Formats: sequence, C-alpha cells, structure tokens
Amino acid sequence: MSREIIEAVKTIEREKGIEENTLIHALEDALLAAYKKTPGASRHATVELDPDDGEFRVFSIELPPDVEERLLDEARERTLDELERLEIESGERSHTLVTDDDLDIDWSDVPEDQVKREDVTPENFGRIAAQTAKQVILQRIREAEREMMYEEYVDRVSEVVTGIVQQAGDRNNVLVDLGKVEALLPRSEQVDGERYEQGSRIKAVITEVRSGTKGPQVILSRRDPELIKTLFELEVPEIADGLVEIRGVAREPGYRSKIAVESHAQGVDPVGACVGPRGSRVRMVVSELRGEKIDIIPWNTEPARFVAKALSPARVREVYIDDETRDATVVVPDDQLALAIGKEGLNARLAARLTGWKVDIQSDSEFAQAEADAAYGGGDSGEEFTGRCGAILSNGKRCPNAALPGSRFCGVPAHQALEGQEAPAGDGAQPPAEAATANEGDTAVEQEVAAAPAAEEEGEPAAQ
Repeated sequence: MSREIIEAVKTIEREKGIEENTLIHALEDALLAAYKKTPGASRHATVELDPDDGEFRVFSIELPPDVEERLLDEARERTLDELERLEIESGERSHTLVTDDDLDIDWSDVPEDQVKREDVTPENFGRIAAQTAKQVILQRIREAEREMMYEEYVDRVSEVVTGIVQQAGDRNNVLVDLGKVEALLPRSEQVDGERYEQGSRIKAVITEVRSGTKGPQVILSRRDPELIKTLFELEVPEIADGLVEIRGVAREPGYRSKIAVESHAQGVDPVGACVGPRGSRVRMVVSELRGEKIDIIPWNTEPARFVAKALSPARVREVYIDDETRDATVVVPDDQLALAIGKEGLNARLAARLTGWKVDIQSDSEFAQAEADAAYGGGDSGEEFTGRCGAILSNGKRCPNAALPGSRFCGVPAHQALEGQEAPAGDGAQPPAEAATANEGDTAVEQEVAAAPAAEEEGEPAAQ
C-alpha cells in the first residue's frame, strides 16, 4: 500500500471526525486476520505500518515456551471471564469452544530480548492489503458514524426536537426525519386525535435512544409534559431568561393541561407573561399542541390557595386541608360543581396531579347537609354519634374530617389535643381547628386558630 493511500485514509478520518489512526489500526487487525488464513502462517504475528514506504509488513513473534504458556493461560482466563459475563447478561448458556489458536495473547509486557521477531510478509500482501483496505474503511466509517450519532442523541434525551414526518398512518408508527437520523414516534406516544401528514413539521420529545446494528434508534413522544415546558420556553422570553419558572405540569394529552408558574422578579406577572399580549404566546403553544386547552396557574406555597387556583376556571368558596393525609376538601357554589369536577373528572384529576393533594369537591348544598348531619345525627339517647370530628372551626362550622376509631376527633394534632377536654355548658368556647377559606371569586385564604377551650384546673372553674 502506497503512502498516497495512507494519506487518503487520514483525510477520511479528519473529514468524518473519526479518531486519528482508528482506520489504520482497523486495517492492521483486518490484514492480520487475512494473513492467519494463508498456508504456513505463524502462530503469533503482528501487522505494522512501515512509516518509510507506507507499506504494511507482517512480523512473526516467537516467545520462550514458558512465557508463551503463561500468556496463553492469561488469555484463556480472560476469554472465559468474558463468556461468563455474556451468559449472565443474556441469561442463556454459552456453548462456545475455546481453542488456543483462537486466543489473542498480549506480549506487550514481555522484555524485548525474549521476543524474536521476523519479517514474514507474503509476496502478494500488497494486493491483499488493497482489497482489504476498501472493505475495512467503509465498515469502520459506518460504525464510527453510528457511534457518533448515538453519542450525540443519547445526551439529548428529554430534549424537544423538530422533524419532518416521513411516513404516517392512523394506526401505525410514524417515522420522523431529524436530519442525521430517522426517529420513531410509536403509537403509544402519539396523541389521540392528532393526524401527522407526510411532509409536515412536528415537535416532539426524545424519550429514549437505543443502539442498534443499523445505527441509533431514537424514540419520540408527543405526550411527554416536557413538550409543554419547552414550547413555553420558546414563546416566553421571561421563562428563557429565568425570570419566570414553570414549577409543575399536569397534562391529559389532547384534552387539557395545567401549568403552575412562579415569578422570580418583582413586578413580573408570571401568568400574564405566559399568556402574552392578547393571548398571543399561549395561542402559539395551543396551536402546536393541536388545540389542547391550557390553564396557567400561579404557584403558591400555601396549599389552600394553590388548590383553589388549580381548580380554575371554577370559582372556589372554601378549602379545608389536612396536612397529615394531604387531603383537601373543596367547597364550591352549586352552579360551579360541574365545572370544578370537569368532564369525566378531568379538571379535578389535573388539579390533584398538579398540586399533589387529594381533592374532594363538594357543593354548598352537599357540604351544608353534611354539616347538619354531623351536628344533629345523635342516637336515641340524644348523645351525639356522627362519626365526624367534633372540633369546631374558627368560622363556626364543624370540621369535615371523619373521626378516628375510638375518638371524637380526626387525625389533625390540634384536634387530637382536645380529646378528654370538655368546655362547660354555655361558656361559648369552641375547640380550635385550622381552616382555609376562599371568598367567592377569590383565592382560598387559610384561617387562623380562633379559639381554644379553657381546661378546668384542679379546684378552679374554667374561665367564662
């Protein structure tokens, strides 16, 4: 092989971005395999590039018998360990026969004075090298390009990309051209009701990258909540600059989504920034999602206020929270009950997913009836026996939580502290409870503990 071919190989490495001398080493390995197939080939040999004339030469390697036996034992042990590892990974028994001729021994640590080298290059080795070079170069270029594409896309998992639909069908997977690689949009990651026309541009999230024999396989998704986050980042400069942050996303693909946004700069309205002038920004996101409705909710550290806003567009009157069980009882006007629950419970389900609280929605009538049942549901003896917590909230209403077994109060610590305490008749003192209310059309407001009973001390009556 002439020096011109060596220079051509190095040029290909530079143009394709392949690591230097990768193709040269690949040629050496391929030529060594070709040499070992020739009659009378040496048992141990190596192929090296002559820097002077650019030709590949074959050198036989002769080692002392004891050194050769030791190196063969080490190579055999490495091969068996590798086979055991493959068996554990695949879960299948390997029946590979390992012979000494198949072992690649490593004599790099053997002192030079113990190694006998001899040039055994065949006469027609130049023709063999020329034939092998083309095959090896093409194969290694393909492998290197696949590896580079895999490394590029495996670091882009959860990133939103834009591609062109190549092949589409109502019930089939969709192929999307990303430029360097064709990605797959499986049926399970498509949004119900969306149609993907051939040649149209779509945005999707990279959820997985698999390494295959034909190159990396990129899996896309149109259902991932990350799609909404990225679309808002593209449309809202305040989010891209970090002035506004998306704290949470709850999505029912194709129907409705809720996002919670928070402002990190004084004077910046997070909801207004996401909506944009006359709704232009959110309209672009809705258009990309093919008409999916989006509710933008202001993030709040107070659970009652957050839950109340999360049920938007319904108006909430009161919210009662239980920190231990993370239950939120929401009271809405009678005419807002259907809107708060949503079609097939969609609005309530998204609100619970966004806030992380279990939401129980009741109308004013239902809640009032439950309060009446709790207050006047006594037995035949007139003794109250309702199963509801006996604590009275600061707004004068009964706590909506169920009492614990064997107790008159629910699991709220402030309510449990009232166990065994009795207020004298007519003193007007009520057990304290934490409540959160929301005026109609406003956010829920957490109430403070309003009153506490005065326990009777020994020999001293409770304060009147």
